[in-house]
Amino acid sequence: MKAVASLSELRARYPQFLYRDFSWELKDGTLAISFDFAIPPDIRFSPKVVIKNVPRDALKRVGEKTLSNLVFHLGLMEMPSYWKTVASPVISVEAGALDKNQIAWWKDLFIKGMGQFFFENEVDFTKKNFLKITSSGSVLSQAKDSLAWLRQKERVLVPIGGGKDAAVTLELLKKNGMEIRPFILNPKREQLEVVRVFKKGEKPVIVERTIDPKLLELNKKGYLNGHTPFSAYLAFLTVMAAVLFNYKYVALSNERSSEEGNVEYMGKEVNHQYSKTFAFEKSFQEYNKKYLAPKVEYFSFLRPLYEIQISRMFAQYPKYFSVFLSCNIAAKKGTSWCGSCPKCLSVYLLLAPFLPKEKLLKIFSKNMLQDESLQPLLERLTGKRGFKPFECVGAIQEHQAALAMLQKPDTIPAILSSWNPNHALPPSFTKALKLAVRA
Repeated sequence: MKAVASLSELRARYPQFLYRDFSWELKDGTLAISFDFAIPPDIRFSPKVVIKNVPRDALKRVGEKTLSNLVFHLGLMEMPSYWKTVASPVISVEAGALDKNQIAWWKDLFIKGMGQFFFENEVDFTKKNFLKITSSGSVLSQAKDSLAWLRQKERVLVPIGGGKDAAVTLELLKKNGMEIRPFILNPKREQLEVVRVFKKGEKPVIVERTIDPKLLELNKKGYLNGHTPFSAYLAFLTVMAAVLFNYKYVALSNERSSEEGNVEYMGKEVNHQYSKTFAFEKSFQEYNKKYLAPKVEYFSFLRPLYEIQISRMFAQYPKYFSVFLSCNIAAKKGTSWCGSCPKCLSVYLLLAPFLPKEKLLKIFSKNMLQDESLQPLLERLTGKRGFKPFECVGAIQEHQAALAMLQKPDTIPAILSSWNPNHALPPSFTKALKLAVRA
């Protein structure tokens, strides 16, 4: 599609992005949230979020100030999706106050988290004064005000995407007797099916996020568009949910494979999965402790492992084979695996050494390694050509290891017993995962 204007023209026409305000109402167990963004002179956005079945005592326990602070921060995390339409040189936050450290944190997230967007739109983010963030609002709350006290031992909120990783997290935590509650954003069939098959714990926390239709209209008109750091959004949203529903832990299922970037641009590594990395996780943990909810512990349970190790574990849970889905194309269309995208090929390849061919065929409907049209994609996944696709796929070395295992079935690559020491798992979770690795 032809661009409505060049980047420089858009930035000149729309020099300022405003986060004007937010509002929330908790009524009959439903928390309805709305944000007010503007790009003068003629663009306005009002995205919405709804959190269902909030406990009756939540507001009394948490307090209005703490809840307002959490909502305000969720609005900050909504900004990249709307700012990207014109990439205004100034972001003005009027809905609340940010100190200089927070401003630096958010600018860092924009630069690192929007790397793929910059690359695909040929944006020079290294220019002087490319992005300035200002704040003129009032201080809403301090992190110490958060009263998200733990009532039950080891209560864990587990975000569910519908793929194999979250299923493995659910099963391992259940095996170790932890009290689990799934968390689902914008429920899709595969997410609900994974929870149904799991058959354990409380009903999932359900959140519905509504993108302002105006954004989709601008996309069609040729305004800038591209990838945003979704997992960073999930971080702020799940911490809010943990406070409201009184859970101490938020256990993600991000793995070691996410540490590998895709391509270099303007002297910086571009990583499609930046907000799944340990670097972001550590940064967010520090931010959470200081500005959000210090009693909530946010971490990735599968961080020590590569995707191929998780695939081997998942192969032990055939009950999920007919319901899990990681293909983004299929998820949007409501169909099964498309069988032609990087995600499909990566999942197929990493499962192939651990599942009989008939089971793979039943899941994916074809032998993807015999599809000649996918050979160029396979070469990208294994580092033989181009750069790794912009998708949440495994690391190059584990794709290579999977191929080696298929060619020589007796091969046991060292990667299968590796353990990444760079993680933030609490001791009880570390013990649970190490036992599973040894099994």
